[in-house]
Amino acid sequence: MGRALRSGQLHEQLLPKRIALPVFASDALSSVAYAPQEILVILSLAGVSFYSYSPWVAAAVVVVMITVVASYRQNVHAYPSGGGDYEVATTNLGRNAGLTVASALMVDYVLTVAVSVANGVDYVGATLPFVAQHKPAVAIAIVVLLTMVNLRGVRESGAAFAIPTYAFMAAILLLLVWGGFRTLLLHEQLEAPSAHFTVRPEQTELTAFAAAFLVLRAFSTGCAALTGVEAISNGVPAFRKPKSKNAASTLLMMGLIAITMFSGIVALGLASGVKFAEPSVVAEDLLKPDGTPVGPGYHQQPIIAQVADAVFGGGSLPFVVISAVTALILFFAANTAFNGFPVLGSILAQDRFLPRQLHTRGDRLAFSNGIIILALGACLLLWGFQADVSRLLNLYIVGVFVSFTLSQTGMVVHWTRHLKTETDPGVRHQMHRSRVINFVGAVMTGLVLIVVLLTKFLVGAWIVVIAMPVLFLMMKGIRRHYDNVAAELEITEDYDASMLPARNHAIVLVSKIHKPTMRALAYARATRPSTLEAVTVGVEGEEARKLQEEWERRGIPVPLKMLDSPYREITQPVLDYVKTLRRRSPRDVVTVFIPEYVVGHWWEHLLHNQSALRLKARLLFKPGVMVTSVPWQLHSSDRLIGRPEQYAPGAVRRPGSRTRGDREKSPS
Repeated sequence: MGRALRSGQLHEQLLPKRIALPVFASDALSSVAYAPQEILVILSLAGVSFYSYSPWVAAAVVVVMITVVASYRQNVHAYPSGGGDYEVATTNLGRNAGLTVASALMVDYVLTVAVSVANGVDYVGATLPFVAQHKPAVAIAIVVLLTMVNLRGVRESGAAFAIPTYAFMAAILLLLVWGGFRTLLLHEQLEAPSAHFTVRPEQTELTAFAAAFLVLRAFSTGCAALTGVEAISNGVPAFRKPKSKNAASTLLMMGLIAITMFSGIVALGLASGVKFAEPSVVAEDLLKPDGTPVGPGYHQQPIIAQVADAVFGGGSLPFVVISAVTALILFFAANTAFNGFPVLGSILAQDRFLPRQLHTRGDRLAFSNGIIILALGACLLLWGFQADVSRLLNLYIVGVFVSFTLSQTGMVVHWTRHLKTETDPGVRHQMHRSRVINFVGAVMTGLVLIVVLLTKFLVGAWIVVIAMPVLFLMMKGIRRHYDNVAAELEITEDYDASMLPARNHAIVLVSKIHKPTMRALAYARATRPSTLEAVTVGVEGEEARKLQEEWERRGIPVPLKMLDSPYREITQPVLDYVKTLRRRSPRDVVTVFIPEYVVGHWWEHLLHNQSALRLKARLLFKPGVMVTSVPWQLHSSDRLIGRPEQYAPGAVRRPGSRTRGDREKSPS
C-alpha cells in the first residue's frame, strides 16, 4: 500500500509525542464512550435505584487506572526495547509466564478492534438507521478500511488518526466544561432523552451477597476503561529519542485525560438522568413514563450521545459534531491494536514462538502480516457476535488483566533482583519506590482479575479462558518445531562436508517432443550427470508409440524409457521408478528435470492441468532426489519478464538497446 520505503528510512517512521498520543492512546481514551455506559447497564439489572452505586464503582475504576498508569511508567523506563508485558514476564518469571502474557495480549488486541469498531457503528447507527440494521457488515468494512490505512505505515496512519483523536478530546472536554458550568454555576437541570424512562429490574429484593456480586460485576465491566494502557509499553521503539522519557510522558498525559473524561461522563450521565437496559431486553425492560415498554422500534442512544443531547440539545451542531468525532475515535481506537499486535507478533516470531513471516517488515516498514492476521481475527469476532458491544465486552478485559498482573509481578521481581547489586543510595531509594508502586499494581490488578473471572465467566469470559491456553500450546508447538528443525540441520562434528554422492542419475520427464522438452534435455546434458535418460508415461498406447517413433526419427541422443500406466495415472509411475533407482543405489542421487512452460495470465493457469506442480510436490518428500524445473516462458508472460528471445543465446540486440542486466548495473 503506497511507495516502498528503504530499510534505512526506518528512523523517519519514529513518532513524536504529539503523534504518539493518538496512535497509542486512542483505545484508552475512546473507552469513555462505552465503559461508563456498561456500568449503568449492569446496575440496571437491579433497577434504577442501583445507579446510586455508580459513583463508587467509577471511583474504584479511577483508583485502579491511576495505579496501573503509575506502574507502567516504571515498565517503560526499565524495559524500553518494546517487549512490554511479554518481555517483563519472560525475563523475570520465566518463559511460560511470558507466553501466558503473550496469549492474553493477542486475544485482547483482537477484541480491542472488534469492541471499538462495533461501538463506533452504534454511534453511527444512532443517526443512520441503515447502519444500525447492518451492523456486522458495516463493522467489517470499517476494519478493512483501517487495515488498508495501517498497511501504509505507522507514521502515515498516525498522522491520519491524529486530527480525529484531538478533535474527540476537545469535544468531550468542551462537553464536560459546558455541562459542569450549566449544572454547578447556573443550577440548570439537564435532561437526557431517557431521563423520564424507568427500568424494569430483572431481580428485586436482592440478598446482600447478590447485590455485592452485581456491583462487582459492574466494576469489572467498567475496568474496560483500562484497556490500551499497556500499548505504550509495547510500542516504546516507535517513539523518538529519548524513547523511555517520551513514552512515559505520553502515558502520563493519556492517563490524566482518560481519567478526566471517564469521571466527567459518569457524573454528567447521572446528573442528566440517563437510563439504560441490556440491548437484548431494551424493548421490554425500558419503560415509558406511563409504564408501558418503549417497544422494538426504540433505538437506545449511547451515553455520550445522550449527555450531548442534554447539554447542547439534540440536533444542534455541537451534538452532531460530538456524535461524529466519538464514532471516529471508536473506529480509530482500533489503531492501538494495529500498532501493538504486529510488534508483539514480530517479537514472538523472533523468539520462534510464531511463524517467521510475522517478524519481517513489509514495503512500508510496517509488520504487514501481523496487521492482516489481526484484521481477520477481528472480522471473525464481529461476524460471530453480530457486532454486539455488550456481548464482546464480556470477553474483553480478561486478557488485559492477566497481562497486567503478571507484568507487575515481574517488575517486583525485577527491582528485587537489582536491589541486591545496587549500592548507590539515591538509586536504591528510587528502586524501592518503584517496587512499592509495582507491588500495589500487582495486588490491585490481581484482585480485579479475580473479580472479572468470577463475575464474567458464565456470560462469555469462558471463551477467552479457553482461547488463551490454545494459543499458549500453539506457540509452544511452533517453538518445538523450530527447535527440532534447527537441531536436525545443525552441522555435527562427524559431518563430512566434502563427501560427494557416488553417482548422479538424471532423468528428464517427457510428455511430448516440443521446445520445452528439448531445452530440458539440453540443460540436463550440460550438467554432465553419470547417467541420463528420458522418461515418459504411456497412458495411451497409440500416443506412446508415436512418441517413440518420432524420438527415433529425430535421432535424439538420449535413451527414452516408457513407463506403463494401466490406470492412466502419471505421477505414481514416476515416483515408483525413482524409488527403484534409489533402492538400487542408496548412495547415488537422482536428479529429475521437469520441463514446464510459464504463462502470464492468472486465468491461463486454469487451462492447464498443473501436473508438473503436483509431481514436484510429491518428489520433494523423497530423500536423495533433486528436482530441477526447466521453464519455458510463453509470449503471454512477456509483460512480466520482457521478450524471452531478447535474452536467448545468439539473439541480436538493436544498437543502443539494453538488457535487464544492463539496466540493473546502470547508476540510474
